[in-house]
Amino acid sequence: MDFVFEYILSMQTLVLVLIIIGLKGSIKFVPQNRAYVVERFGKFQSTKEAGLNFILPFIDRISADRSLKEKAVDVPEQSAITKDNISLSVDGVLYFRVLDPYKATYGIDDYVFAVTQLAQTTMRSELGKMELDKTFEERDILNTNIVAAINEAAGPWGIQVLRYEIKDIVPPQSVMEAMEAQMKAERVKRAQILESEGDRQSAINRAEGAKASVVLSAEADKEEQVLRAEGEAKAIVAIATAQAESLRQVGQAAATAEGQKAVQLDLATKAIEAKLAIAKESSVVLLPDNGTDAASMVTQAMTIINTLNKTVET
Repeated sequence: MDFVFEYILSMQTLVLVLIIIGLKGSIKFVPQNRAYVVERFGKFQSTKEAGLNFILPFIDRISADRSLKEKAVDVPEQSAITKDNISLSVDGVLYFRVLDPYKATYGIDDYVFAVTQLAQTTMRSELGKMELDKTFEERDILNTNIVAAINEAAGPWGIQVLRYEIKDIVPPQSVMEAMEAQMKAERVKRAQILESEGDRQSAINRAEGAKASVVLSAEADKEEQVLRAEGEAKAIVAIATAQAESLRQVGQAAATAEGQKAVQLDLATKAIEAKLAIAKESSVVLLPDNGTDAASMVTQAMTIINTLNKTVET
C-alpha cells in the first residue's frame, strides 16, 4: 500500500509539474509595440498583439518577434550618375516601420536588408532623372520621390517607409572646383550689380535733391515777389489814401475865406520861387514890365494878392 501511495503521489507531482510547465509555456506576455507570429505545426496560426495571450504548449510556437516601432537605418554611400552625366557619391538615412508582421515574416526573408537595397537602387534611379544643380536645389522633392517609389515596392513586405533623408551629396573634385568658381563669379556679379544700383540710386537722390532745391528756391522767390507786390500795393493804397485825405482837407479849407487867402498866398510864393529858380539857372533875367528890381517884384506880388483878396471879399 505504501508503494502504491508513493506511486500515485509521484504521478500527481509529475502531472502538477507538467501542468505548471504547460501553463508557463501557454501564457505569453507581448510587450508594447511588438507582435508575435505564432505557428501551429509549422503553419501560420495567428499574430499576437501587445498584452496577455495564450498559446497551446508543445503545439504552438513563436516563429517571429517583430518590433512595430519606427526604425532608422543608415543607407551606405554609393555612386550615382545624374542626367548630365556627373558622378556623385550619395548617402542617406531611411526611416520605416513594420505595418503587417505576417508579411514582414513570410513575404521577405530580411526586410531590413531588402528595404535598404531598395532605397539605394531607387535613389540611383531618381538621381538619374535630375541634373546636378537640381539635386542640390530640389533635395526635398528627391526625398519625397524616393519614399513614394520605395513604398510602392515594399507594400507586399508589410513595410511602410516614413521618410528618406539624403545626408550628403559629394560631386567630383573637378566639379566642386568649377562650382566654387561659378559661385565666386556669381558673388562678384551680385556685388557689381549692387554697386551699380547704389550709384544709380545715389544719382537719383542727388537729382531729386537738386530738383527739390530748385523748386523750393522758385517757391521762395515767388513768395518774396508776392509779398513785395503786396507791400507795394499796400504802400500805393496808403499814399493814395493820404493824398486823397490831404486833398479833401485842402478842399475843405479852400472853401472858406481864410482858405482862399492861404491858397492865393501859396500861389504867389510859388510864382516868386519859380522866377528865382529860373534866374539862378539861366543868364536871362525875367522881370516884370514895370519892375526893375526884386523889391518891385515883391510889391507887385503883394498887390496881386491884395487885389485877389478884395475880389474874394466882395
